[in-house]
Amino acid sequence: MTAPDSLPERSRLVHQHLADAGIEAAIRVLPDSARTAPEAAAAIGCAVAAIANSLVFVADGEPVLVMTSGGHRADPVVLAEQIGAEEVAMAPASVVRQATGQAIGGVAPVGHPSRLRTFVDEALAEHHEIWAAAGHPHTVMPLTFDLLKDVTAAQVIAVTRD
Repeated sequence: MTAPDSLPERSRLVHQHLADAGIEAAIRVLPDSARTAPEAAAAIGCAVAAIANSLVFVADGEPVLVMTSGGHRADPVVLAEQIGAEEVAMAPASVVRQATGQAIGGVAPVGHPSRLRTFVDEALAEHHEIWAAAGHPHTVMPLTFDLLKDVTAAQVIAVTRD
């Protein structure tokens, strides 16, 4: 774990958010970017499916956060069905930054300017430990499925039909 004061600014916000929730975050700084699930898995030494991708979608005009397993791609049609939206599409980078305060490839499940409606891929429950970005493309943190679900107040959903 990296000392909180030596973390990038956005990762310090994530650390503080978790600390305020009573969670000791073991945020790690990686030497190289972990913008994609395969990059993160290779750097950490875990299965790609144990990477919790933080994806921002726009559902009926409102940004939502969907934590998906790196083992598959979220299907916007399935997402719309699962969350009760008419239309779901990937958010452009400007919306991601505005909604989370973080850049694509480093979006954490927490530490945003305001709480986002959050959904967690049921496939992540298959892993004892999952890894999520921690506010910066070079930072990651381990979590359990239950901790991720609880700290984000997320609804568990299917994000794909496979």
